[in-house]
Amino acid sequence: MLLRVVHETRYRYTPEVETAHHVLMLRPLDNAVQQLKRYALTIAPLPATRHELIDSFGNSRTFVTMQTPHDTLEVTAEAIVRVNASPHSRGAGSGSAADAGLPADLAWDVVRERLRYRAGGRYDRASEFLFASPYVPRDDAFAAFALPSFTAGRPLLQAARCLMQRIHDAVRYEPDSTEVGTPALDALRQGKGVCQDFAHIMVACCRAMGVPARYVSGYLLTQPPPGQPRLIGSDASHAWASVYLPGADAGIGRWFDFDPTNRRCPAEDYVTLAIGRDFLDVSPLRGVLRGGARHLLDVSVTVEPMEDFQLTG
Repeated sequence: MLLRVVHETRYRYTPEVETAHHVLMLRPLDNAVQQLKRYALTIAPLPATRHELIDSFGNSRTFVTMQTPHDTLEVTAEAIVRVNASPHSRGAGSGSAADAGLPADLAWDVVRERLRYRAGGRYDRASEFLFASPYVPRDDAFAAFALPSFTAGRPLLQAARCLMQRIHDAVRYEPDSTEVGTPALDALRQGKGVCQDFAHIMVACCRAMGVPARYVSGYLLTQPPPGQPRLIGSDASHAWASVYLPGADAGIGRWFDFDPTNRRCPAEDYVTLAIGRDFLDVSPLRGVLRGGARHLLDVSVTVEPMEDFQLTG
């Protein structure tokens, strides 16, 4: 599926900002799951400096410096992405894992033991996602919630799917019920949150059981009601979780995506923007300002299919 994503961010500052340094993460990943065909980033006012680098997780970061006073900041990222429909690209069924050449029936407790630290043992980069992170702390509450899904000897992908479904049933989606910095434990205890919280809870539960899990930010193509036009800017950024299944005989494994907010496994209608330990690693825009003590923020996202679009160049 070919998708066009437009992510617009507008800040209004009072008083005006004198100088600012920002980090932007708005360029979708380009990998086996999706191909980035076009990307354009527009920033107003024009930055004094701008450069990009790839971070340790493979995400693209854009660093900009604003050196003249300004009372507004407008950032528009436009991308055209082709998302693969391959059943094993990001699906989580046992068949999809087998199609990818992975041990689909590998038990979660075997994965835990395989990735447990041992002096002189083989290093797997996925083990970086076993530890606590700022928004996903260690707590017995996560292990207690996850335990009914992670019964002894159960295949990892089955356990992860069960966990996804139980989080969806236990946590109510409620806009504005949490803030950007709300820890996963608080969202679990109050039983409500937004997609960021659903993803954080699933990541925390998997890590509590000794299974690597990471946070994924991106976009989801939403469908308007029958007969209604698609509204420009009505979509939003989305987040989900990804769980690691090692390869056979300690071979290289693969990450499988789960969306507990919508109780489904991401497919060709999802665009991956960035991956990290939690939201703090993938924040779309953050910075340090001098001035601008107060601000108003407006964000709009449009995701639209481009079946009739002829990609050239």
